Amino acid sequence: MAFTHSLLQLPPIQSLKLSTPFLHGSTPLSLFSKPTSSLTSPTPQSHSFTFLPPIRAMKSIQGKVVCATNDKTVAVEVVRLAPHPKYKRRVRKRKKYQAHDPDNKFKVGDIVQLEKTRPISKTKTFLAVPVLNRNLKRKDTEKEELGIPLESQQQA
Repeated sequence: MAFTHSLLQLPPIQSLKLSTPFLHGSTPLSLFSKPTSSLTSPTPQSHSFTFLPPIRAMKSIQGKVVCATNDKTVAVEVVRLAPHPKYKRRVRKRKKYQAHDPDNKFKVGDIVQLEKTRPISKTKTFLAVPVLNRNLKRKDTEKEELGIPLESQQQA
């Protein structure tokens, strides 16, 4: 009985004071700025606050078109490497996404970039964008950089 009696004799809530500078916005904004080292900037600089856009996860991913039979829709397979949960070896993980193709210009085997957009349907939240094949560009530029004509191009 004495234990419950001591619990009931707590001080009133109004008399409890919280000693934190963050109550009611009393902390100046200068404390939230990025700390600067005295080695990098010997003179104190005025803090200018720039508001950056929020970072969105998974803006775009790249994959290969595996099905293009639907109207204005392509199925794109994205392959990524992830560690195996038990053996810790990197394993290929495949996932298929439905992407919007408004002009029906992609065929099976094309490499596309998937850009995140508003939901177009229940399963389509990506827009398919063409990707230039980097390997073709490198092969063409290597031939031009050498400046040596091939045997088939030489005149006898």
